[in-house]
Amino acid sequence: MIWITTLLWRFLAATSLIIGLIGLVVPGLPTVVFVLLSAWFAGKGWPRLEAWLLEHPRYGPGIHDWRREGAIPRRAKYLASLMMTISLVTVWISSASLWLQLSLTFILPGVALWLWKRPENSHRS
Repeated sequence: MIWITTLLWRFLAATSLIIGLIGLVVPGLPTVVFVLLSAWFAGKGWPRLEAWLLEHPRYGPGIHDWRREGAIPRRAKYLASLMMTISLVTVWISSASLWLQLSLTFILPGVALWLWKRPENSHRS
């Protein structure tokens, strides 16, 4: 039964990492969130992948920062805020349903508030 659980964690880690990598080329699809998820899933059942992510020159420091203090670099906060604003404007000028427009109008500012309340690393802003 343990091998099934390990396979599940590995599947989730790989899937999250693949989605994160797709996010590198698809505008609006976040990369960091999925890399963080992948590292967390890998920590449950794929130690080699977790170690690789933690040692990765680009993503490793961010994963360490998040795990240590829940820190988000200022640049990431600005980019996320910009993407949320663009998304909200796009939804309002499109033919999206009123339900979606109102939902995002209330949800995205809450997400932005949470995001900006997270600590920042002085060495990685």
